Amino acid sequence: MLQNLMGWLDALPLGTLYVTIAGLSAFENFFPPFPSDAVVAFGSFLASRAHGSAFTVLFLGWFGNVAGATVTYILGHRYGGKAFLHRIEKYAGPTAEERIRLLYKKYGFAGLFVSRFLPGVRAIVPPFAGAMKLPAFGVILSIASASLVWFGVITFLAFRAGDNWDLLQQYLVRSGKVAGGIAVGIVVLALLIWLLKRRRRKDE
Repeated sequence: MLQNLMGWLDALPLGTLYVTIAGLSAFENFFPPFPSDAVVAFGSFLASRAHGSAFTVLFLGWFGNVAGATVTYILGHRYGGKAFLHRIEKYAGPTAEERIRLLYKKYGFAGLFVSRFLPGVRAIVPPFAGAMKLPAFGVILSIASASLVWFGVITFLAFRAGDNWDLLQQYLVRSGKVAGGIAVGIVVLALLIWLLKRRRRKDE
């Protein structure tokens, strides 16, 4: 399937490719097993070869992903019963809800930010957050921030790889781990700053 998708993307004109990148970025939220990272990275790679705009690729990839996540959050909020959650858990395992609850309980919205970098969990974060009735603004802000980091990484690497797709694939594997590490680092730093401020207020 992946090879067929890439062959189809390769035949698209630049304008259609832009729109397709947005659509594929959104689709990940509705079908978690879809290999969106590889497909979107390849689309970005093709846009680079066609002398497209890195900013346009980044914006459309980010916008499509956040729009799709918002829709699944709304669906989760409205129809978040046991049957709905059970269907989603098929893609992420029976402990998915528990993992998300623990991340949120321990780190708040920062935990949702980090979870968007975890394979097998990130695509089901929005509907679970909706089903858990978490505040929409904080959820979408966390998802949008994480998506901006990740699609920024994909776009940067795609436009840096030149004509070497194999090199881009190697970059993606490494950068997934690096992005996740950076996300965790950001959350830890934010928590340390918050704890220091809290301690100072108590001392005053």
